[in-house]
Amino acid sequence: MICKYVFGHPMDTHAVVMEVSESKQELTLMQAEVKEDAIRLSCRMEDEDVVFGLGEQVRGMNKRGFSYISNATDDPHHTENKHSLYGVHNFLILNRAKKSEEEHKAQSFGIFVDDPGTVIFDVGETRMDELAITAGKDCVVYVVEGECLKDIVKQFRKLIGTSYIAPKWAFGYQQSRWSYMTEDEVREVVDGHHQNGIPLDAVYLDIDYMERYKDFTVNQETFPDFKNFTEEMKERGVHLVPIIDAGVKIEEGYQVYEEGVQKNYFCKDEDGEDFVAAVWPGKVHFPDVLNAEARAWFGGKYRFLMEQGIDGFWNDMNEPAIFYSEKNLKKVLEELDEMKGKNLDLYEFFHMRDLVSGLSNSAVDYQSFYHNMDGVKVRHDKVHNLYGFNMTRAAAEAFDQIAPDRRTLLFSRSSYIGMHRYGGIWTGDNNAWWSQLLLSIQQMPSLNMCGILYTGSDIGGFGSDTTEDLMMRWLEFALFTPLMRNHAAMGTRRQEVYRFERLESFRNIIRMRYGLLPYIYSEYMKAVLKDEMYFRPLAFDYPEDEQAYRVEDQLLVGESIMIAPVYVQNAKGRYVYLPEDMLMVSMRSLDDRTCKVLPKGHHYIDVAIDEVVLFVRKGYMLPLAVLDVKVRSTGDVSEEQLQWIGYTDDVAEYVLYSDDGLSRNYTPQSEWKKIRMTKEELL
Repeated sequence: MICKYVFGHPMDTHAVVMEVSESKQELTLMQAEVKEDAIRLSCRMEDEDVVFGLGEQVRGMNKRGFSYISNATDDPHHTENKHSLYGVHNFLILNRAKKSEEEHKAQSFGIFVDDPGTVIFDVGETRMDELAITAGKDCVVYVVEGECLKDIVKQFRKLIGTSYIAPKWAFGYQQSRWSYMTEDEVREVVDGHHQNGIPLDAVYLDIDYMERYKDFTVNQETFPDFKNFTEEMKERGVHLVPIIDAGVKIEEGYQVYEEGVQKNYFCKDEDGEDFVAAVWPGKVHFPDVLNAEARAWFGGKYRFLMEQGIDGFWNDMNEPAIFYSEKNLKKVLEELDEMKGKNLDLYEFFHMRDLVSGLSNSAVDYQSFYHNMDGVKVRHDKVHNLYGFNMTRAAAEAFDQIAPDRRTLLFSRSSYIGMHRYGGIWTGDNNAWWSQLLLSIQQMPSLNMCGILYTGSDIGGFGSDTTEDLMMRWLEFALFTPLMRNHAAMGTRRQEVYRFERLESFRNIIRMRYGLLPYIYSEYMKAVLKDEMYFRPLAFDYPEDEQAYRVEDQLLVGESIMIAPVYVQNAKGRYVYLPEDMLMVSMRSLDDRTCKVLPKGHHYIDVAIDEVVLFVRKGYMLPLAVLDVKVRSTGDVSEEQLQWIGYTDDVAEYVLYSDDGLSRNYTPQSEWKKIRMTKEELL
């Protein structure tokens, strides 16, 4: 059951697609306090209650004990003290500790606060026993009640619409760096993988492929024959995926800039002039993607690269990130000039430092420009969290016109609930820290709750120098994430896996991804088409098991398996909780594996540095593709010959989903292939 409560005069964010009538009854599961400029919702939490959700956020799967602020923020340091990251996903579930069957069903609920401005979720930080949500005075609140956690999520997912489906090649291994500077450097990277027997489906082009950081251009000196180069890569099974940034460079003669100015498609300042900020190219304007005409215009610009053979994009810097605004920089420089020659004391020095650091992503800047939302002037900070969503929507809607019959890879850094219908996300500029690997594990299910299924983190860490053991452990987790991309920042250690000493181990792990591809793709597609989750905390499938609610570092992946990644430096293994008897499968390669049944309960398991361990649930099966030694990409993986691993006392079943991986003609459920095997037939 979904109840809708309307406060004030909210705008349509387009997060919701299902029509729900406004409830005439009073909101009872939370106390609503209507203030002059805000709405406060609150309720008491018992000690054993658990809170799941909020999508891309810091800390654990259980969100209790901290405050989370919905304010899309360009911040690469995802440490425990941060309250906001790149995405905004205002949906959570309060799971009440079970006292009785009826009380449990009546009190557990999900809540979605549809407000594009700043929303604060105080999940027991101010008061340990209180959940308090503070939103703007104009918002819509949806309360979702259901039979269980999975039912609540399923209802919410129907409310917000079907998730994006990527082409099948986008489920292969992908390599990125800021930046591969030339055609020859890209060729070197592809050669490095293929010559070492490492499959590869995509190479990413960061900002330096452009002509002086201008969107929808290609540097003719470093990529002189881009269309033929794109075709050359595809013949080798590799797709090129260029970046697109939010800021359009201010430059006379640059067509995108001149068109935007002429047609009034850029955001305006308080005086009605095109707002000037700075990002990679220096001074830029921001396309007003919250305006339907401007959104269609900007989306149409992707055609230039698609006509060069490009079939995948990543949208970046779309919170939008601001290095500085012209007006704020002028003010800061004037104040700094007054400090010249002064003997700055402690507090004056701190003030000087804060002036400079405060130039980037300043709240003052976000309050100083405006959108034309189809005839209505709206200050940016009131709708800040919608910008990345609508930049990605612009591209996806253009793809419907440019390439209506095929899928195009598309994912974004910033997002809001609703964007999941148009593309996926990656979790932004993380760091090569072990804590970031754990954070990635914990973010996956809460992102899935919010409809974001095509997702993953920068493997090995984007910032800082990775280490060989961290890269290997991260890959051992990421081989299960739909987006499997190795990405690193300029100035960091080169982390293409063929550069490390344990080359054979890296090759084996990435080949495991391709062996698991029939399962990963099948489970992803079933999760999309049935409005379900690909990644789930244990409690979602074992709601009667009190221990399951306390597990913060294990995930159910699809219907058949559970994973328990190693995320601690120098660890030789880890503790695992099994909510039922399971088959532990330990693999050093697709052909080197052992299987052992472990009983329900707590176990310490050994996990070597080059070993992948997964657990098959009783009564379920796991398909593995048989790979040719020369497999280079997803196009070389066949489902004609599969091996099956399973655990059952009698008969196990699996429903295999398969399609052409490229068109938008998805196989109807009536044609999904059901496989049944006996205990004796399984490996």
